[in-house]
Amino acid sequence: MARIAVQLGVAVALGLVIGLVIAFQAGSSNSGVDQVPLGIPVSPSPSASAPASMTTVQATTTVSCDIVVPADPLSARGLATPYQLTGTDGMTPQESGCQMSNAVKLGAFVQATILNPATGALSVYDPLVVTQGTRPAVVPSVPRIPANAVVTIDFGFNGKDLFQEGATPATLADADCVNGQAGSIFGQVSFCNGINFFNAVRKDEREGLLKVPPPGTSDKIIPSGGDMGTGQVCPVTRNFEAVSQASANNVTTEYLLNPLTGQTAQDTTSNAGNMAGATLLFSRSDDTLLDQFLDPILGCAPFRAPDLANNDQPTTSQALDEILAGAYQPKIAALVPENDPTVRSGDEFDAAKTDIYREELGQAPIDSLTNLTSSPAMYCQNIVDIQTPFLAANQTLLATGQSPVTAVGDNLLTFMANELSMSFSSLGCQHFRLADPVRVILNGTGAAVAATFDVSVRPAAAAVAAPAGRGT
Repeated sequence: MARIAVQLGVAVALGLVIGLVIAFQAGSSNSGVDQVPLGIPVSPSPSASAPASMTTVQATTTVSCDIVVPADPLSARGLATPYQLTGTDGMTPQESGCQMSNAVKLGAFVQATILNPATGALSVYDPLVVTQGTRPAVVPSVPRIPANAVVTIDFGFNGKDLFQEGATPATLADADCVNGQAGSIFGQVSFCNGINFFNAVRKDEREGLLKVPPPGTSDKIIPSGGDMGTGQVCPVTRNFEAVSQASANNVTTEYLLNPLTGQTAQDTTSNAGNMAGATLLFSRSDDTLLDQFLDPILGCAPFRAPDLANNDQPTTSQALDEILAGAYQPKIAALVPENDPTVRSGDEFDAAKTDIYREELGQAPIDSLTNLTSSPAMYCQNIVDIQTPFLAANQTLLATGQSPVTAVGDNLLTFMANELSMSFSSLGCQHFRLADPVRVILNGTGAAVAATFDVSVRPAAAAVAAPAGRGT
């Protein structure tokens, strides 16, 4: 893929801070964990108490890296073979800063979701990423997967751009890996075999082999203008209540890091117990926001499947979130819009690139039907008209939730309010004659500490003509 520098807006998902590290506990729950700067070792604490006040890490996202995809990555042995993070254009990890221990600036994450098409059974396996030239802290075990398994692999990155590189000349093509378009990559995210995976998922759903459980309901959610206790449906990744500038962004993978050696290991109960002083790395992700922070405070639960690396303990994945959202898609559905910086080509809308991204996550392509809710103008209209009243109505509850990134907001409410405001700007919603519905008060470090919401009725977004060369 041609290396043409593309100015992509940095994804807003989970804020402008990278590589936050949190103390781990068995099961990788976000309950009772502390956020700490990289390099401060934290011992496993299964009986940890409520979270202490969290330390923020302010960082930039200017580093771009290569990730070397192992041969035959869709096979069991390929899944267990560590991916290697290194510098672009022949630079070493040390020269480029592309090291997993450099979590203050970056961190690469890989996640596989596996379907047995004969039974509809789903499972998850998070392949390990290591700094090129280093060995894993714990060698991954080879998972047992069906001989006819259909595997999708999702990539996430906390830096600027992550370029896929195959271990062999045929690796990427054979695994149907997609990094964007020639000369215009997606940036922080990429995929392998997503189209085939979601086609197989839909086939198993039609045949009744895969029965996706409903997202459930919550008596804690207050609908805008409604009363508490009405059993509101829990949000999925395509609910405008929960999205930022894109409805699908990044994985839910976590790794253990030995801060003394820079070695990484899969986040399993066994590894956590045997790596005293390890720290936990996670990708910033809209999926992580929903699964680990918003769902628990709302009394909801994400769609989980057995983790093949962790004794089949239930775990989440980006693909599972998309399967759930596809099976129970809200009437007003948030699909990846053309004005998301991840799918733009420079400053231009790119319908073809948007469709490639959507297809890898099982989302419908751009057409007159999806444009009713997720055209650039309507996506902006809906985050204003749907998310704003949701945050305003539930602000008391959300203010009790833990912030994913305290440098963005000091609690879950102020974090989501600041995210909404930043998404409004990043998507260019002001060009559709809309006004930012959120006003946030920032402290001296730029974190939101208070927010107010304008929930007044607004006219529809103007049908502003797209500049020449732009898409829908």
